[in-house]
Amino acid sequence: MLGAIHFGVLAACFVLFVPMAMAGWHLSRHKMLFFSGALFISLAVCVHLTPYFPSVSDIVASVSSVVVYDHRVSCINEVNQIVWDVKPRPKNTTSSSSSNGSSSNLSWDWVKSRKVLSCEFQKLDKFDVSELLNGSWVVVAGDSQARFVALSLLNLVLGSGSEAMGSVREELFKRHSDYSVVVKEIGMKLDFVWAPYEKDLDDLVVSYKKRSKFPDVVIMGSGLWHMLHVNNASDFGFRLKELRSHVESLVPVTTKGGSVSGRSMHMFWIGMPVLINGMLNSEEKKEKMSDTVWHEYDRTLGESKILRQMGGPLILLDVQSFTWNCGPQCTLDGMHYDSAVYDAAVHVMLNALLIESHQTL
Repeated sequence: MLGAIHFGVLAACFVLFVPMAMAGWHLSRHKMLFFSGALFISLAVCVHLTPYFPSVSDIVASVSSVVVYDHRVSCINEVNQIVWDVKPRPKNTTSSSSSNGSSSNLSWDWVKSRKVLSCEFQKLDKFDVSELLNGSWVVVAGDSQARFVALSLLNLVLGSGSEAMGSVREELFKRHSDYSVVVKEIGMKLDFVWAPYEKDLDDLVVSYKKRSKFPDVVIMGSGLWHMLHVNNASDFGFRLKELRSHVESLVPVTTKGGSVSGRSMHMFWIGMPVLINGMLNSEEKKEKMSDTVWHEYDRTLGESKILRQMGGPLILLDVQSFTWNCGPQCTLDGMHYDSAVYDAAVHVMLNALLIESHQTL
């Protein structure tokens, strides 16, 4: 069978190229015309013969996979590109979704650029999220910013007006405490771990490795407590690098063949919000959490290379850009923002999770 194919290929080449060579001899004065025709015929022959040569087919397939991979990476880079529509809220009304309300009505959406539109990001509803997180173990760890992210995620899974959310808010916001809930309908478990310092997050990551029990999704973040109580950007960077080294030991390992070996974890980092210094509720905070110090901590975060965009393992939920673009009208205390900000972070996380897990809804 293989010999017959090769014979057919040789015959086709003879029929195509011999007349073409003869024509070229007579059209030697029109070399551009000749070589253009030769190139066109050669490419046509190669396209038609590709299926008969596995090595060529493999090359074409590999190029296609690279294109798909590049698109996936590009979309991860664009997933935080959102814009806000901020309008004054009527007097005598407050945000009903959480205790961190603002004086404005907020709505957001992804930027309508060509790159972002090609990624087809979407705001997921309860049904979509239930399907995506069905049977998952989700861990949200960090300070009060992480607590608000956990609240927004549960709000989406359980429904903001559900009876269950009443008890969730009460239990979740017990001061400086952990919280755990199982959503039986979809078999999802969510753990909130109070871990305001980077060392707390590091200990948590190490504990998973020691027990060989790994969550499906980990959302973590810190920085504000370190800024207030330690106030040393260099030490913050050192702690982040330690955390990065342990996190890297948990992420999936890709083999030479392209398959993923071992566990599959999806890990995210909650960026620090922009601080409105004049609105902070104590003189100590205003002094230690100044714009200068905040920028030092932000620069140190980038230099730690813990974020995917810097070559690290964690995908950023860019709360910094969300709060910067939303502005002072989105916060009452200069640190904790309207629930819409954390809702946006959750939708960014879910869309990144869809891309990372190669799922569609």
